[in-house]
Amino acid sequence: MRPPNFQASAPLFAIVVITTLTHHIACAQNSRNDFLIAHNLARAAVGVPPLSWNRTIAAFAREFADRRKADCRLVHSGRPYGENLFWGSGTDFTGADAVRSWVEEKQFYDHHTNTCAAGEECRSYTQVVWRNSVHLGCDRVLCDGGGGVFVVCNYDPPGNYIGERPY
Repeated sequence: MRPPNFQASAPLFAIVVITTLTHHIACAQNSRNDFLIAHNLARAAVGVPPLSWNRTIAAFAREFADRRKADCRLVHSGRPYGENLFWGSGTDFTGADAVRSWVEEKQFYDHHTNTCAAGEECRSYTQVVWRNSVHLGCDRVLCDGGGGVFVVCNYDPPGNYIGERPY
C-alpha cells in the first residue's frame, strides 16, 4: 500500500536522488583512489612500486589548492614535498585528467640519457614515476570566478634530483 501523498512526494524524491548521485559521481572522479590509480598505473608500467595515500600530505595539498584557487596560477608551494600542478580551462577536468596530462610527458623523456627532449617538459612525468616517492596527497579545486580547475599533487619523499634517474 502506498502512502496517500506518494505521487506528490515522488518528484521531489527523484530530484534529491538525482542531485545526490550527480554530486557523488563528480566527487568520485576526484577521489583519492582516482589519483592513486592513475599514478600507480603509470608507475607499474615502468616497474616502480605503488604510492600510498597520506592524509597529512593530502591536507597540505588541500590547503595549498585553497590558497591558489583565487588566481589558479601554476606557482609551486616551495614546501618540502615533490609537487605537480595542473590547470584546466573548463570545470570538467578531473584529478585523473591532471595525472594523465603529466603521464603524457613520458613521450618526451629519454630514460637512456635521463633527459627531456629539447624544448619539451617531462619533469611532471618523472615525479609521477619517481621510485623513491612512496606517499601521495592531492587535491582539486574550482578556480574563483569560473577560471577553470586547479590540481596539485604532492609526493614524499620528493623526486626530480638532477643527475638521478626516476627509475
